[in-house]
Amino acid sequence: MLQFDIRAILKSKAPNAKVPEFLIRYLERITHIQEMNAFLRKYPDKKNYEFIDLVVSEELGCSASIEGIEHIPTDNRPVIFVSNHPLGGLDGMIIAQMIHRSRANQRELKVIVNELLMFMEPIAGLWAPVSKTSRLSREQVEQQKQMWESQTDVLTFPAGACSRLQRINHRWEIQDLKWQKNFVQRAREYQRDVVPIYFEGKNSRFFYVLALLRKWLGIKLNIEMLYLVDEMYGAHGKHFRVHVLPPIPYTTFDNSRTPSEWAEYVKNKVYETNHTTC
Repeated sequence: MLQFDIRAILKSKAPNAKVPEFLIRYLERITHIQEMNAFLRKYPDKKNYEFIDLVVSEELGCSASIEGIEHIPTDNRPVIFVSNHPLGGLDGMIIAQMIHRSRANQRELKVIVNELLMFMEPIAGLWAPVSKTSRLSREQVEQQKQMWESQTDVLTFPAGACSRLQRINHRWEIQDLKWQKNFVQRAREYQRDVVPIYFEGKNSRFFYVLALLRKWLGIKLNIEMLYLVDEMYGAHGKHFRVHVLPPIPYTTFDNSRTPSEWAEYVKNKVYETNHTTC
C-alpha cells in the first residue's frame, strides 16, 4: 500500500545528506504525514479526479463556486489554461477538477507542476513535471513534447510558485511573482488559445511573513514551501471562488510585444478581475 515517507523523499532528493531525527519529526508534523497516510489507507484505490474530489470535499471540507464557466471553450480545439497561484496546491486541484468536469468528454488535461509533486502517486498521472533544480530526463522532455503536439489541454501557473506578499504601487498586496513567457511561446507555436483564470484565496499570515523574512535574510532556499501542506490543511472548511475569463486567441500574441510583455499583459488581465470582484 502506498504511504508517504519523509525519509524516502529526502533520500531520493539528497542521498548523501544526513538529516537529524528531530528535523524529520518536525517535517512529518508540518507535512501532515499521519493524516495523509490515514487518508491513503481509507481510499487505497482512488486515483486522479476521484482522489482529488475526496481530498477537497471530504479530507479538507472545502468547496468552490465557478463564475464565467461559459468562457471555457466547448469546441474540440485544445487550449492552455493559465491561472494565478495563491495557495500553491489546493488551488491547482480545484481548478483541474473544474476543467475536467467542463471538458471531460473532449480531452485529457495535464497540469504543469514542480517535479516534487510526482510523489503524489494517486494523481501523478495528471501532472507534467518541471524542475527548478535539475534538468528533466530525456523521457520527460519527450513526454512534454508529445503533450503539446496532442489534443491534451494544459493547465499552467506561469509564476512557477505560489503568490507572495509584495509591495505594489506603494501598497502591500498578495500577488504572483513575475509570470514567465513559456505559455505565450507555446500558444504561438501550437496555435492554442489561452483561457485566463483568477482564483480567489490566500495563505496564512505566517506563510507570507516567513517568505519576507527569508528574503530579507538573503536565504535562497525556499523555506516557506515546506509549509504548503500545512497551509492546505489550514484551509479546512473554506469556500473559494474561481473566475474564468474570456479566451484570448493565440493570434493576439503578435510581434507588437515580446513574449514576456504578453505574459505580463495576461497577468494584468487576471488581476483586474480581482479589483472588479472585490
